Amino acid sequence: MRNDLQPTPGAPARQGAEGKEFLFTQSDFERVRRLIYDRAGIALGDGKQEMVYSRLSRRLRLLHLGTFEAYLRLLEADAGGSEWEQFTNALTTNLTSFFREAHHFPVLAEHVKAQGGPIEIWCCASSTGEEPYSLAITLCEAFGTLTPPARILATDIDTQVLAKAESGVYSLERVSDMSPERLKRFFLRGKGPQAGYVRLRPELRRLISFKPLNLLDDRWALKGPFDAVFCRNVMIYFDKPTQGQILSRLAPLLKPSGLLFAGHSENLSFVTRDFSLIGKTVYQLSQAARS
Repeated sequence: MRNDLQPTPGAPARQGAEGKEFLFTQSDFERVRRLIYDRAGIALGDGKQEMVYSRLSRRLRLLHLGTFEAYLRLLEADAGGSEWEQFTNALTTNLTSFFREAHHFPVLAEHVKAQGGPIEIWCCASSTGEEPYSLAITLCEAFGTLTPPARILATDIDTQVLAKAESGVYSLERVSDMSPERLKRFFLRGKGPQAGYVRLRPELRRLISFKPLNLLDDRWALKGPFDAVFCRNVMIYFDKPTQGQILSRLAPLLKPSGLLFAGHSENLSFVTRDFSLIGKTVYQLSQAARS
């Protein structure tokens, strides 16, 4: 690796415009957009410069790099290097909460009760775990047991949030909107050093397998068919051609009666003919896709 990619630790940064710590040009931003698109399919909008600067400047500090130019050359010089994982993690947005877009969960409950068991569900964007654990709670309530005949596969491109998700530990603030009944049944309250935190019951954690997965990978290390796929608030980060490619790969992984759940701002009808809208951002395989 070229020596000029890693300045001496503690080297002074070149101050950018408006008194910023690092120089960050439009050309730098365009290179970031290209790199994250090629690596993860994420299409950063024109208005994301400040977000990119804020998140990646942390990497520059940790690596003792003085400019974004040096950081981007470091990435481009080592296509298989470990920094790519940090780069992708930094630019992945992980906004989530328990029972977000709550209208989907009663639909899932009715669906799985009608199907019986065993049930297989894929959560495509696990983030810090609130969504897959919400699915697990829904399954337990639908079947009336902490050991429902079901499995949940939870994947995400961001390895750091997956580690957080797998721990199953959250601050009380994160579960403040949950009913006292659900808190008592599905969570264990921390004591001593863990006061102010809760942990999901081990029965729920055993329902979920957490694995890293990039939806742009040539091969997905998973098997269907699934009774439901939660792919919510994921497509908004991809352009239309990429959305179509991902949805065409999702279709064969769903059972004929399976459901695909999308985010509130995602209209898949304009992207694919493989799925038909049957409810509020709930889709099912079209007749053409089933044949």
